[in-house]
Amino acid sequence: MLDVIGLTPDEEQLYRCLVQLTTARVGELVERLRRPRAEVLAQLDALRDKGLVLPTGPQPDAPLRPLAPDVPLGEALLRRQEALESARAAVTQLTEEYRAGMRRHDADHLVEVVTGARVLRERLRDLQNNARVEVLWFCRANPIAMPGQENAEEFDALARGVRYRAIYERAMLLEPGGLEDIERGVRAGEHARVLDRLPVRLAIVDGRTAICPLVPERGDGEPTAAVIGRSQLLDALLALFESHWLMATPLNSSTPAPPSGVDGYRPGADEARLLSLFVAGVPDKSIASQLGVSRRTVQRRLADLMAVAGVDTRPGLAFQAARLGWI
Repeated sequence: MLDVIGLTPDEEQLYRCLVQLTTARVGELVERLRRPRAEVLAQLDALRDKGLVLPTGPQPDAPLRPLAPDVPLGEALLRRQEALESARAAVTQLTEEYRAGMRRHDADHLVEVVTGARVLRERLRDLQNNARVEVLWFCRANPIAMPGQENAEEFDALARGVRYRAIYERAMLLEPGGLEDIERGVRAGEHARVLDRLPVRLAIVDGRTAICPLVPERGDGEPTAAVIGRSQLLDALLALFESHWLMATPLNSSTPAPPSGVDGYRPGADEARLLSLFVAGVPDKSIASQLGVSRRTVQRRLADLMAVAGVDTRPGLAFQAARLGWI
């Protein structure tokens, strides 16, 4: 198993034998492994060069002892990982160059059709793993390939500095656990907004590749989606996202907002969450369910916030909350 980082199977077996014995002379290793002495000596020299074996004394026939493998093998593993990452980046670049060249000569390569939830899910994961700048999402209710809680690739990408902007349909906030999944992404760095309805499902990575369903959603067949490369069609999808982003309502996490201009008022964690749901258009009953309080409590808290903001209507509260930076 360790041959991928430069340790041959015979060297690994010899090292494991020495680990089990704690210390051993060459003759004992030869007897246990039933190998020629010259072969064992050559393998011991290789293990010494790799920092895995040392003699216990200066005598030529001194017993040998194993050294901890984590430092020398860990360094080799890190170098291997770095080489694999560089190779993956090179393959991604070559693939892009190939597709760009094919699109210039053959319009059929502008769009690649993928079929099946599993294939679509793997393509979404691969694109996120290779993202370097920004990922854009149109997240509709009832996902067909990758539910939010399964998208671990987003958190890996956020951790390495990739920006995420996601627009969610309001219905997703009402699904069990939906708001918690969204808030988890926001706390990790995702920029989230909400709209009542979205026209399509859509993902765009680094402004160079988009994935979009091709046919209306039905429960009687596998989903089919188009993978779209750089083109005027992709430019149109980018413009579609940006236009909806401007219309969408920001959805913050439950982190308290900074002090506002109304007597230094700072919404608490529950109030910030309440305001985000309220401005996103979530009904009082659903807000109460999400916050674990009664509907009357939601109405009372909104009335209190209206009083603080100096307004007497709910639209006025939504306007003031946005203006004062409460959401």
